[in-house]
Amino acid sequence: MRALRSPWIWLLSLVLILGIGLYIGHSMRAGAPSAGAASAKKIMYHCPMHPNYISDHPGDCPICGMSLVPIEDEKATGQHAATSGNAAQPGPAVEGQATIYLDPEKQQLIGLRTEQVRREPLDKTVRAVGQVTADETRVSRVFSKVSGWVDKLYVNSTGAKVKKGQPLLAIYSPELVSTQEEYLLALRARKTLKESSFAEVAGSGDSLVEATRRRLELWDIPASEIRRIEKAGRPIKNLALYAPASGYVMEKTVLEGQRIDPSASLMTISDLREVWVQPEFYEQDASLVRVGDHATLTVSTYPGRSWSGTIDYIYPSVDSQTRTLRARLRFPNPGMVLRPGAYANIEIVKHLGERLTVSEDSVLDSGTRQIVFLSKGDGHFEPRQVTVGDRAGGRRVVLSGLRAGDVAVSSGNFLVDSESRLKSAMQGMSPSGKTKQPAPPAGTSSHAGHGS
Repeated sequence: MRALRSPWIWLLSLVLILGIGLYIGHSMRAGAPSAGAASAKKIMYHCPMHPNYISDHPGDCPICGMSLVPIEDEKATGQHAATSGNAAQPGPAVEGQATIYLDPEKQQLIGLRTEQVRREPLDKTVRAVGQVTADETRVSRVFSKVSGWVDKLYVNSTGAKVKKGQPLLAIYSPELVSTQEEYLLALRARKTLKESSFAEVAGSGDSLVEATRRRLELWDIPASEIRRIEKAGRPIKNLALYAPASGYVMEKTVLEGQRIDPSASLMTISDLREVWVQPEFYEQDASLVRVGDHATLTVSTYPGRSWSGTIDYIYPSVDSQTRTLRARLRFPNPGMVLRPGAYANIEIVKHLGERLTVSEDSVLDSGTRQIVFLSKGDGHFEPRQVTVGDRAGGRRVVLSGLRAGDVAVSSGNFLVDSESRLKSAMQGMSPSGKTKQPAPPAGTSSHAGHGS
């Protein structure tokens, strides 16, 4: 019986040993990658400063000479983010861009900084440059309404200050002398006709005097000059023209002895107690400028001093060449220190209210779309297409695409953008893993930078 048991025990032991060996061998084959699979996995390298340059071996960048670094295994970084409990959440798809991972060392290398998207009261200062000009409603021109000659100039220099009613010049006009004689005859005739017993005859003398006097008044002969004629009882050779308003003589085109006629302007007088400034605002600021807005004016002649005024008028069209909008501002000018022709700096502060804003440096604007990269934590950065509005104080108004509290890349985002585009391009490569490398600069080979 003992002899029969020994072969069976031996046989069972042999079967058990073979089963364990087969199981262990199968497990090792299933768990360990084959040599072919290991060799198929290829590490690609790129330049940190020129991510579009890709190589299948380490070396130096032929463009800038920096050492090439391995392109991170996206599957590994994705698994790491998932296990960290702070994985990047997928945002709206941005064509040609992808969410990327940057380790702290690379973030420091490219100088990456972030700022928070926040809601805040926003003021925008609109600036422009204009030239001080005289207020056109306070400009007077001096004309003679009769032909003649200038006998005397009482104001004989440009820039002279005059007062309203001050004599400017005296003219001799044969037509005026003749009208004065008619007026004196009418006065004498009225005295004679008043003695008539007929009421109609007596009244005709008054009509004749009134008609002649009206002709003198229509020629701007003042009442004081007419009284002087009546008192003298004879025509006065030279009659004076007086200043129609107070101000400065900005232009004088007449000389003593010169013949003049009613079509010629003799002097221009400007009242500078109030002046205009007509700055040109950029087209993008046109929607902010309104009639009645308060403005501040400064000039280099008086540093530290400012004047307050208002927008009086906005012109209806934009200049087709400079693409600017012209406006007219009115400023009081006490002391007449704001001189026509001087350049002035204009500032208008517009209160935009509480708005959602992002750092102006965070927005990558291609002209057709605006991109902001958001930090999703743990080194992951997601591209987000946004719509932005006004600029103010280094901030941009966010119209859509972001929320308060989002963290946006504000420095180094151009390199983040390059990494994002590179990853998007690699995700679109063919299954063979081949991609077309950009041509290196002239005079270098695609293998430049190999260690010698």
